[in-house]
Amino acid sequence: MIFDNIWSELEVLASHDPKDLAGMARFGINVDKAWVIPIPKLRKLAKEIKKEPNRHELALELWASEIHEARILAGMIDDPKKVTEKQLEKWVKDFDSWDVCDQVCGNLFDQTKQAYQKAETWSKLPEEFVKRAGFVLMATLAVHDKKASDEPFINFFKIIKRESVDDRNFVRKAVNWALRSISKSRNTSLYQKGLEMAYEIKKIDNKTARWIANDAIRELEKDYIKNKFIVK
Repeated sequence: MIFDNIWSELEVLASHDPKDLAGMARFGINVDKAWVIPIPKLRKLAKEIKKEPNRHELALELWASEIHEARILAGMIDDPKKVTEKQLEKWVKDFDSWDVCDQVCGNLFDQTKQAYQKAETWSKLPEEFVKRAGFVLMATLAVHDKKASDEPFINFFKIIKRESVDDRNFVRKAVNWALRSISKSRNTSLYQKGLEMAYEIKKIDNKTARWIANDAIRELEKDYIKNKFIVK
């Protein structure tokens, strides 16, 4: 499949409906360059493109277009083995909407060899979507990397506590997501450590930290989650 064919497919799938754009905007999505293409349709198209031997090059072209859905598709089709550190740093700085950040991190970045390092590095940086990307990586690695040891996730808990006072909406929600995801997605030890960390964060004299902690505790203490990890 060549780039022109993919672009034609995207144009057919796009609605550009002002009502749909307004609906996306209500969810905090940046619609400045959005074409309004549902994620399931992008996934279906991605499934076909991933059969192509030149999918990495196609992903780079899609990203360069700057179109919202084209960038989400780029994250779906790229080959994580061919993603360089330069590309990671370029793309993360291009993030301008939480959904592009989350889709690219969860479909591509967390499969790269640099994922754990970038999660830690980006969590320290000031840019809102770069920092969000760090915590989204923590959350998605917890779910997707089944072979990882507990050690990196224990380290992530320390970072989560450190950054729990950042009150920017897209950061605090990602910090909360990382705390919940690590705690409920892996094993009893991390569940217990995550719940303990949530209670530690709750003690911080900060409104955002308390929100992150209380929301995580509420979920982690639900019976269906506790029953997965606590032996009666």
